[in-house]
Formats: sequence, structure tokens, C-alpha cells
Amino acid sequence: MNRRLMNLVLMLSIVTCGLTGAAAAQQPKPDLRIDAATRGSVIDAVLDTLDRRYVFPEVAKKVASAIRDRQKRGEYDNLTLGPPFAEVLTLHVQEVTGDRHIRIGYSAEPLPERPNRSEPSAEEIEEYRLQSRRLNHGFERLERMQGNVGYIDLRGFYDATLAAETATHAMSFLSSTDVLIFDLRQNGGGDPAMVALLCTYLFGDEPVHLNDLYYREDNRTTEYWTLPYVPGPKYGNKPVYVLTSRRTFSGAEEFANNLKTLKRATIVGEATGGGANPGGGERLGPHFRMFVPTGRAINPITKTNWEGPGVEPDVKVPAGYALEWAYHDAITKLIEGAKGTPRARDLEEVLQEAAKKLEDAKAKTKPETPPSLAGNTEFRLKGAAFARRVALAGSFNDWNPDATLFAREGDGWVCRVDLPPGKHTYKLVVDGRMLIDPSNPNFEDDGGGRVNSVINR
Repeated sequence: MNRRLMNLVLMLSIVTCGLTGAAAAQQPKPDLRIDAATRGSVIDAVLDTLDRRYVFPEVAKKVASAIRDRQKRGEYDNLTLGPPFAEVLTLHVQEVTGDRHIRIGYSAEPLPERPNRSEPSAEEIEEYRLQSRRLNHGFERLERMQGNVGYIDLRGFYDATLAAETATHAMSFLSSTDVLIFDLRQNGGGDPAMVALLCTYLFGDEPVHLNDLYYREDNRTTEYWTLPYVPGPKYGNKPVYVLTSRRTFSGAEEFANNLKTLKRATIVGEATGGGANPGGGERLGPHFRMFVPTGRAINPITKTNWEGPGVEPDVKVPAGYALEWAYHDAITKLIEGAKGTPRARDLEEVLQEAAKKLEDAKAKTKPETPPSLAGNTEFRLKGAAFARRVALAGSFNDWNPDATLFAREGDGWVCRVDLPPGKHTYKLVVDGRMLIDPSNPNFEDDGGGRVNSVINR
């Protein structure tokens, strides 16, 4: 098995290491408790892993200093359950690095040992393959829209050796459309080889240099170019749009960045998540693992990447109506190109419907909620200067991650809300990821493997 699939399997295992919702409720209640020795050994393993493998060794040293200081101050002493300890440690490491790829995860089930980061087990590989198939290798929806506009809702770039056939069918099905829209608003990334495969359909026969990935461990740079051959027809030089949101991440950002820098697509939506450092998984102990970025992307044109700020769209609109905007723009340009022909008259009717859909989508897209700064209860998040958006979700707002926002204050965040007397459970939502409040020592396991912070008024 190649290194690429190994890293994808390990990344999937980190992302899915905690069960939530109905899936968690069906499992026996796990024992999530950890002791001081476990916390200490996990911290040691995290810092050792970063020192050996993190793409920026000088930053790894800063992380070690910051985490050791927190450890000496006893900031982890009250974290006696595995999931919140992993969440808080992740936040603290990200606070120093600003690297959204770094993630520490907890597994209630013992993790298999991997001497020298050996390959995943046959069972893990098969589970990855099954999940890839269940999710149709990321291809959520294909559609030939009115006006002969193609649409692909792609939720992930799964391993190219598994997803190539589905990708070929998708591109063949839409090859005769006049415009193609890739929807990556819910795409968290994946395999750079799959990115290269799909990009190949959008260029001619001459090889095109797409992206490079530099890896610290063996001082190696892997170049990614369009492929010399792909099955089925290519898309030619017809217009392409790519839809993005702040949830668009990693390999999905590479796809958008490749096409933007090569002027092959119009990027529509929001700035992406800002994760450009690839890597792999590492076992930290019987119940903890982490994803550590061991490399960085280097665009051959800009010589930079999208780490931090993300990929800026060409047309900045809320993600909620990015599709309707792109579709309306595509039909408008098709009419311009068909002036004086029966085709243009037919498209005018399509344009009217597209305009109505755009206005309806705009009306349904709520404006960004202002920060909540008035109330009898204050919540603060120290650090997290790297974060773009921090919210509060809990029993008092129906766990709505968009209802109650923090305001940035210096290098931290603050939020004030009115809470009635009684017990309230909640979590912070940092750039879409839920975690317990690191400043609140009171938390509880809800019985389904989920751990929430608790406050009593």
C-alpha cells in the first residue's frame, strides 16, 4: 500500500475517533477517564512528534515551551476525561502554530501499535475503502442544469486509486455541458493525486505544473502535474467555476488555488479554511493519536501557499448563495456568446429563472450575526488568535453554532449572554470545531461519549 493511502486512512481515523449523535448513542458507554500519568505521557509524545516530524522545527520548539509552561501551571490537571483533554491540547498547539491541520484525537477503543509508523492494518484499509464507496468517493451529486450547465457537488478528494472510475464517469457525463461548476463548499480535502486527476480534465494535452509538496523528513519535494492520460473526453477550455466556503479545506483548497493561479476557473464564495500543510497520523499511546503536518505546499507560480488566510475568491459572496450567483453569471455569459442566435433567445428564459433563484437564495441567506456582548454571563477564550470565528453553542440556544458569536479582544475572544437560573451545558465553536471551554474546570459526559462544559447560574 502506498504512503498516500496510508495517510488518508490515518487521517480518517483521527477525524472519526469520537462518535457523536445517534451513532454514539448505540454504543456502550465508554470509560473516558484518564489520569495524570496518561496526560503527561501524551504531552511528551505530542512534543516529541512535533520535534521529529513537524514541517517547521523552529515552531515545534515554541510549542514545547508554551505547553510546558501550561503544564507547570497545572492547566491540564482538571482534564480527567480523554476527549476534552485532546480538544484543549489541540487548541493550545494550534494557538502557537496557527496550523489547522494539527489535531489530537482520543479513542475509547485501544489503538493498534504501529512500530515505526508502519502501514495500517488490513481491517483499517478495508474500512477506509468501504467508507469511500459508501460516500461515492466524495461525489455527492451530479446535475445537468437548465442552459446546459454542469454541476458537481464534491465532498472530498478520496484516494485516486479508488475514486478514479467514479471521477471518470462524472466528467464524461458532464463533458458536453457548456459550463462546469464544482461545488467544494463542504469539501474538507484529501488526496493530492485525486486533485491532479480532476484538474487534468480541465486542461489540454500539454503538461501543466499544478502544485508541489515539500516534506521535511526526507527533504523531498513531490511535484504534481496534469496526467499524460485520463479516460474519457476532456472538458476543453470551457468556463469553470469553483464554489468555496470557510469549510473548504486542505486538498479542496489546493484544487481551487491551482485553478485560480492558472486562471482556469472563477472562484466564487468565501475565503477557504487556510490549511496547506499535508502530513500523516501518529499514535501517541493506547488511546491518543494526532495528525502532524510534515510538509507544506508550494505553488509553482506564486511560490507560496494558502496556509492561514486561505484561498481568496475572485467573487466574494456568502457561501449560502454562491451556487445561484455562479449559475446566473454563467447563463449571462452564455447569452453574450450566443447573441443573435436562437440559442440566446432560449437562454433568456433560463436567465429569468436563474435571477429569481438568486434573489430567493439571497433572501434566505441570513446576514452574519453580530457578536453577543450584553448579558449577565461572560465567556472568554484566551489565545486562539489564529481563529477566524468563535461561537457559543449550548442548551440555552438549541446548540445552534451560528446563534451566539464572540468578539475578538486582543489575542482572545469574549462573549456575554443572558442565562436564566439553573444548569447549562455548552461548547465553544472555533472555526466550526466544537470543544469544551478550556477555562472552565466543570464538564460532564452526557452518557453518549460526548463531553460538554457546565455552568450553573
